[in-house]
Amino acid sequence: MRRLSMLCAAAGLAVTAFVAASPAEASYHLIRWQDTGFCQIWDESIPTAPWPAGYHRASATVPTFLDALVVKDNALKAGHCSW
Repeated sequence: MRRLSMLCAAAGLAVTAFVAASPAEASYHLIRWQDTGFCQIWDESIPTAPWPAGYHRASATVPTFLDALVVKDNALKAGHCSW
């Protein structure tokens, strides 16, 4: 049991060091939930997919959060997304 704890601690430190060493490149895109039509800005630096899986990608990748807000505002005005 002690070896397993040490292995988990070492793995946690390795992952933390890897994340801290990687450059912070944030990019965003819009996702649209299929059942409600609600659009949400998704940060691509999050290593997991949105949950639950009833969504699709609704826009191209943009470099900043403010650009993503503009894309979402345009989608709302055009009627592609609901509130």
